[in-house]
Amino acid sequence: MAWANLGGVERSEAEAIYEAGKECCVEFILELAQALEQLTVANARLGERVGKLEEQTRQSSRNSSKPPSQDPPATRQQRRAEARAKAKEMLRKAGGQPGHRGSGRKFAPEDQLDEIVDHYPDSCHGCGHEFGMQERVPSHRFGRHQVADLPPTSVILTEHRTHRLRCLRCAAKTTGVLPGEIGCSAFGPRLAAAIVSMTARNRISRRDMTELARELFGISLSVGALDAICQRAAVALVAPHEQLVAAVLASPAVNLDETGWHTAGEGRTLWTATTPEAAIFRVAEDRHRDRLEELIGKDFEGIACSDRWWAYDHLDPCCRQVCWQHIYRDFRRHAEGLALQKAFGEQGLALTERLFSLWGAFGEHQDRTRLTDEMEPIQAELRELLEHAARKSKRTRLHRRFAANLLKIWPALFTFVTVEGVEPTNNAAERSLRGPVIYRKLSHGTRSDDGERFIERILSASVTCRLQHRSLFAYLVELFTAQARGDPHPALA
Repeated sequence: MAWANLGGVERSEAEAIYEAGKECCVEFILELAQALEQLTVANARLGERVGKLEEQTRQSSRNSSKPPSQDPPATRQQRRAEARAKAKEMLRKAGGQPGHRGSGRKFAPEDQLDEIVDHYPDSCHGCGHEFGMQERVPSHRFGRHQVADLPPTSVILTEHRTHRLRCLRCAAKTTGVLPGEIGCSAFGPRLAAAIVSMTARNRISRRDMTELARELFGISLSVGALDAICQRAAVALVAPHEQLVAAVLASPAVNLDETGWHTAGEGRTLWTATTPEAAIFRVAEDRHRDRLEELIGKDFEGIACSDRWWAYDHLDPCCRQVCWQHIYRDFRRHAEGLALQKAFGEQGLALTERLFSLWGAFGEHQDRTRLTDEMEPIQAELRELLEHAARKSKRTRLHRRFAANLLKIWPALFTFVTVEGVEPTNNAAERSLRGPVIYRKLSHGTRSDDGERFIERILSASVTCRLQHRSLFAYLVELFTAQARGDPHPALA
């Protein structure tokens, strides 16, 4: 006996089933139980899906890896409101605060001035007497106002002529040779360095660079000529880049990170390895473990500082430091949940804030023994929190995986406490990638393998010079000059 519409049985139909006998009633009840079981399973599946969707809607740049540009309008408004509320609490107005030390522009010393112009009054403001030339005597106390400006800028165009002479003794003809520092390029070291610097550091496109060269330097350059100059730089940077890679990978601690890239419209990944004084970049096919090993090698012996992306999972936790800023972000996401998940996230946020506070104090006192002692209570409380959350239970299903993953890499959470030169965040690598990310957004990546090699080497040179407080332009001038002369190329490491 089948009942097509179990949910719409009326009283008369129910009475008919009852009067039909025991077997009909049992069959009807079994069909009801089966339908109820199906509905229970479907309801559980839908509840889980709704939970995941609700969690996705709560994600923002504050609690996930999403960039701020993808935040919903409500999140952006919330962030701005919090910033305004914080400013009100601090009772600070925009700009310099009363009593702060000024940082105005200082006067250049007299030996650095190119010109001094004296200005005298034409007449006395009291009686109107007109001052003569003999009365214009420099005073001991005078007003000063310095103006910095650019002279009319133009390229110095030099023609080098190689003449041929006939020997009076043997009648042989000999042609003059260009000096080594001139080279075979039609563009000198300073012009080439300026073009490459503005292309890499200031992220000016090839086409915009042709317009800028014409307006700023008064020279016409084609897009092809500009690209040829960039390829000259890529060739000249081969040896310095190899030396830089060796120096970075020999460092006791390296910050690692990766971001998306594009080559000819296809997806790529831009990897970086950063130290306090240098950074290297590599364009690879993807974000997998093999690409990481291509960057740092299989036998890397230093401390790897990174986020918790799975490509780093094969690294020994004892030789690794994970980013606490990412952990803080994950705790915040859980703190925005419900019930036990919310309590777990709030406790984790409190512990993380205490950790950052102690690390900030360490920057002042530089006493590592004191830092170790002060971190012990935080480690004990965090361990207890994670172990309790990692237990298999329906109440912890939303955060137990996160807790278990942290326990799995426990030594990597506190490497910064005992190892010199290691920080609790991966901010160094993320700062190195900020410029390349903007470059990618403006240029849409690269077009060829040669373009990838140029990007790898010039970004490494640009970020390294910035970290070392060196002038990228000055370095490239020296590099192009050495390339033309055939001299050893200047090092970056």
